Amino acid sequence: MIEHHLDLQTADGAMNTFITHPEEGGPHPVVFFYMDAPGKREELHDMARRIATTGYYVVLPNLYYRRSRDFVLDRDDPGSRDVMVGLMNGLSDRMVASDTETMFAHVDADPAADATRVGCVGYCMSGPFSFAMAGMFPERIAAAASMYGVRLFGEKSPAHLAASVKGELYFACAEFDDYAPREMIDGLETHLRAVGANARVEWYPGAHHGFAFPQRDGAYDKPSAERHWERLHALFARNLPR
Repeated sequence: MIEHHLDLQTADGAMNTFITHPEEGGPHPVVFFYMDAPGKREELHDMARRIATTGYYVVLPNLYYRRSRDFVLDRDDPGSRDVMVGLMNGLSDRMVASDTETMFAHVDADPAADATRVGCVGYCMSGPFSFAMAGMFPERIAAAASMYGVRLFGEKSPAHLAASVKGELYFACAEFDDYAPREMIDGLETHLRAVGANARVEWYPGAHHGFAFPQRDGAYDKPSAERHWERLHALFARNLPR
């Protein structure tokens, strides 16, 4: 496996980014991996590697680069959570779209990447970013997944973009999730059907927000995590054929 830690030059500065892909058999379909609120960290690098080892060129940017290159939540420090909330609230779909344009420029120029086949995935904070990018770049993003994403429907959600999406959408939803309550997900599902989106919304019984993160004490649920991997790999296999 090949790994790079690169600074991608955006309109707002240097976006430190982890990239990983197989050594052989390229060029490889591309997956943009949008981080969750606690920051770009080794736990996410390992998850990116798991995607890459099955034949993908994975790009994992630090979305907080405008204000911090190295923030990672310290769960033992209450002040760290306050910093995280400020960083998270400082992002917008427009900003992530600008960053995604830079990511496209990078993969367009790298012969190891097949930029004609692109998918994306986001967790928690970035579930709606993944959803939004599918609507903002409908000609380029063939598949997008949201894993226990927040603000998927209602005020400040990207749901208004659903009708523009041309790719396939997948939403993994935890049964117990204060950040994505059932009424929000029910509203999303109704809206997706109304606009004719190619989408699947799936509940994960017994699971809590964060169930896919191996280091998330009290939330990680291995059966649910493995189901999410199965669904994610199948989504990409259908839409980003290797």
